[in-house]
Amino acid sequence: MKSIAVVGGGITGVTTAYALAKRGFAVTLFEKHRYAAMETSFANGGQLSASNAEVWNHWSTLLKGLKWMLKSDAPLLVNPKPSWHKLSWFAEFIGNLPNYRQNTIDTTRLAIAAREHLFAWADAEGVDFDLKQQGILHIYRDKKGFEHAGKVSELLAAGGLDRQAVTPAEMRAIEPTLAGTYYGGYYTPSDATGDIHKFTVGMAQAIQTLGVRCIYGHDVTRLSSDDKQASVIIGEGAQQQVHRFDALVVCAGVGSRDFAAQLGDRVNIYPVKGYSITVNLPDAASQQAAPNVSLLDDETKLVTSRLGLDRFRVAGTAEFNGYNRDIRADRIKPLVDWVNKCFPGINTRQVVPWAGLRPMMPNMLPRVGKGHRANVFYNTGHGHLGWTLSAVTADMVGAVIQETLGKPERSVAAPVATKLQGA
Repeated sequence: MKSIAVVGGGITGVTTAYALAKRGFAVTLFEKHRYAAMETSFANGGQLSASNAEVWNHWSTLLKGLKWMLKSDAPLLVNPKPSWHKLSWFAEFIGNLPNYRQNTIDTTRLAIAAREHLFAWADAEGVDFDLKQQGILHIYRDKKGFEHAGKVSELLAAGGLDRQAVTPAEMRAIEPTLAGTYYGGYYTPSDATGDIHKFTVGMAQAIQTLGVRCIYGHDVTRLSSDDKQASVIIGEGAQQQVHRFDALVVCAGVGSRDFAAQLGDRVNIYPVKGYSITVNLPDAASQQAAPNVSLLDDETKLVTSRLGLDRFRVAGTAEFNGYNRDIRADRIKPLVDWVNKCFPGINTRQVVPWAGLRPMMPNMLPRVGKGHRANVFYNTGHGHLGWTLSAVTADMVGAVIQETLGKPERSVAAPVATKLQGA
């Protein structure tokens, strides 16, 4: 039985380990934290959103970034302090502007395919993750934003997604608790929401049942490969341990760039910080005032999800500020203010803030597939859609590894025939 190391215990690492274990490989997962899903997979926006598949490689994104550069509470904030990493990333980002249309269509197709995998896996393993299948409503306050959304909808439709334009009256019927005045909206009934942390923790328990060895609480300090054998080194000095495998998969989020460099690959991931608040709903009035349908406010770049009866998640913003993980009050306040404005009946006394670093590639597509070495693979760089795309990219990299290392003993659903960078 071929042995494979999976480096990273977030949503992509755990789902990759699952896809490989179901294929009959002997899998070992390495995670530096004591538990799975303790970084970017801890408290994201909760959306499983094919309707948010539009990539960011658009001139309007660049113009907004320049406009908001010195505004601390802006939805998109770029620290003007230069670094080679940041400059090279933005150069590649600009270079991918011509690919905006095709990359949006490809991402839409992936997101649609991912649903079937994720729901099937959760059902098979009995994972409860506060799944709510009531669609996602995109809201627009002006004509310009609404008309741009119409153009995006054409690209989503080319990728196979049905997203419907709705009037303000129809918006109120879809989500009666939403306050404010709007020009119009777009509604995607097939989208869903859930708790990424609960899902990942549940799947982490499932992979152990399948025989995956999980090594938690140890930093991976070095990766190497000679094409025939891959090594994972944890710890340093006298505590150093070397684990050897037939192959390895890098699923390390924002840490993937450094690991890739050790393996002779260039994976230009930049950490894009996002913030969220989890609003506890301790009383009946707040529970009734909170929305059940997930929202995306395009103007403020905020998304919402209802997590069970007594939690409401609001997340968003994008901050280009290196590997800084600080939770800034001036970035959290706009999220709380938004709740007070759009859902005034919610009691916001109990708000839990959080920040995480999205691993983002310049072309907005995840890196899925082979590396330079024959036994090195990647499933990383999912950006703002890691939760949405995780199951399908896990199955895709599983299929690539299966083809490379040999026929599996058992298999999951057939892989999706979509070409991604490195696949």
